[in-house]
Amino acid sequence: MRAAVCRGFGEPLAVEELELAAPGPDEVRVDIAACAVCHSDVTFADGAWGGTLPAVYGHEAAGRVSEVGPGVTAVAPGDPVVVTLIRSCGRCWACRRGDPVLCAASFPLDERSPLTDASGAPVGHGLRTAAFAEQVVVHVSQLAAVPEELPLDAASLLACGVITGAGAVLNTARVEPGATVVVIGIGGVGVNAVQGARIAGAERIVAVDLVEEKLALAGRFGATDTVAAGSTDVAAAVRELTDGRGADYVFASVGAGPVMEQAVGLCRRGGTAVMVGIPGNGVRLDLDGIAIPNDGLRILGSKMGSARLAEDIPRMLGHWARGELLLEELISSRHPLEGINDAFDEVRRGGALRSVVVL
Repeated sequence: MRAAVCRGFGEPLAVEELELAAPGPDEVRVDIAACAVCHSDVTFADGAWGGTLPAVYGHEAAGRVSEVGPGVTAVAPGDPVVVTLIRSCGRCWACRRGDPVLCAASFPLDERSPLTDASGAPVGHGLRTAAFAEQVVVHVSQLAAVPEELPLDAASLLACGVITGAGAVLNTARVEPGATVVVIGIGGVGVNAVQGARIAGAERIVAVDLVEEKLALAGRFGATDTVAAGSTDVAAAVRELTDGRGADYVFASVGAGPVMEQAVGLCRRGGTAVMVGIPGNGVRLDLDGIAIPNDGLRILGSKMGSARLAEDIPRMLGHWARGELLLEELISSRHPLEGINDAFDEVRRGGALRSVVVL
C-alpha cells in the first residue's frame, strides 16, 4: 500500500510503498478514504515534539473496514467508520471513570508497528494511527461508526477537529446557555469550538484570529462577533463586548504560550480558560499567581475534547443530521496523497480550516 512517510523532520513527506501487517486480536484494518491534516501532524513532522523516524502520521481519518482480527464484533467488513487516535482499554482507572482519552494501558501496537518499508525495516505508527496511507491497522476502540449518507471526507473531521473543538466546550467546560465565549484561533479546532458554543446556547461568541479570511468565515459557524488580533487590542475589545467584565469562557485553540496566557487574561472574575491547542516541548506559561485564586479563575486542560467516542460521535452526528453542526463546510481543500506536502503548506500558512487528503 502507499503511504506518506516522514524520514526527516521538516523535510517533505515521501509517498512510498509499505507493507501493513494483518490485524491482530481486537484490531481492525480500514481502507482509508480521507484523512484531514491536523496541525498536530505538521507539528510532529516538523520535529517540535521529537519522536523516532521514519514514521507515518495522520490521525483524523475515515474509511471502510476491510478486515477484522480475532475477537472483534463491534464492526464488520464494509462498515463506514471514523478512525481516531483515542485508544482505550475500558479497564484501567481512567477508562473506568469515563476518561478514555487518558487511558494508561499499553497495547500490542505500542510495542510493534504494523508498518515496514521495502527493505523490511520498521516504520513508525505515528499518532497511534498512521492514516496518511491507503490502509491502517488500529485497535477497535479507535473506531466509531458513521452513516452511509455522510461523505467520508466530511466524516473524517469528526475524528479530531470536531470532537476536540466542540468537545472542549460541551464536555470539558460544559458551557451553559447564555454564556459569553471567546475562541482564540479559528482553525480546524477553533471553528468547532465556535460551533460547540453555538450548540451549547452561548449568547455571545467572540472569534479572535490574525487571519481576516478566517474571521470572515466565523460568523457562518456561529460567531456573533470577531476581533482581528493583528490590528486590535484584543483585551479592550473583549471588555467592551462584555460590559467591562471579560468572558465567562475563553478557549485557546492555538498551542502557543502567548495565546494560552492571553486566554487567562481575557476571563472575567470567576471565569474559565480552557487550553485546547498543544504547544511544542518546553513551552512555559507566565501567569499572575495572585489573580488565579483572588479572581477565582479556573484553568482547564482539554485533551481531544474529553471525548468518549461511543457517546460523542453519535451526538455529533445527531447535531449534523439536524443541521446544527456543519461538516462539509469545514473542508478548505482536497488533495491526493501525492499532494500531501501542499496540504501541509496550507496548514503552515494558517489559512485553512481543514485540508483533506483523499484516497
